[in-house]
Amino acid sequence: MRLLWTALAVLIGAEICYPLTAGWVRAGLVIATVLLGGAMSIGHAALTRGGRAGLALVAVAVGGGLLVEAVGVATGFPFGRYGYTHALGPTVLGVPVVVPVAWAWMAWPAWLAAGVLTTRRRWRVPVAGFGLAAWDLFLDPQMVAAGYWAWTGRAGVPVTNYLGWLGVSLLMMAVLALAVPSTVDRRADAPMLALYLWTYYSSVLAHAVFLDLPASALWGGIAMGAVAVPVSVKLVR
Repeated sequence: MRLLWTALAVLIGAEICYPLTAGWVRAGLVIATVLLGGAMSIGHAALTRGGRAGLALVAVAVGGGLLVEAVGVATGFPFGRYGYTHALGPTVLGVPVVVPVAWAWMAWPAWLAAGVLTTRRRWRVPVAGFGLAAWDLFLDPQMVAAGYWAWTGRAGVPVTNYLGWLGVSLLMMAVLALAVPSTVDRRADAPMLALYLWTYYSSVLAHAVFLDLPASALWGGIAMGAVAVPVSVKLVR
């Protein structure tokens, strides 16, 4: 677990540097952060729930993320018409390699955070799916503003994107729930819970103060906060 806490500290340092940089340095920080976060989530799943859980996370989140992103880029379904720039490195099927890793990066912490609130699978799946989809209210505006991808015919992010994210996130969590144990171990899960909560609170602050994105700070703060804030309260208690 010490290695995971160290990795989290490095990730936090990289994210703190993000608004202080620009150009290729900022893009490099994004790539490094996603790869590190993805490795943390997959590694934690394997260490605490067994190798099968780690492989399931890779298959469902990374494999599923690549599939849905490739379909989205090619057809516009389910997110809307969009395309990636070359800023995020090598691509597969028109999708930067780091993008499906990002699905795994936050899917696992969202699953564990939902487990703090409920251990019943029928409720945990929608809570986790919503907790993952709500993150995109921060992610998409930030990445579009940075020029890493763009929507066809519009400057902002369409509502269809968020609805698509919700649908995909719910499906991912439903499949993941069939493949990984539903156990909850707050001590062992602490690094991942800290990652989820750090992502929420730091995103609100960064969007509101450093990135000049007040709308995403508000809506992301409300939506992701519906999961992150109760998790925070429950952990403190």
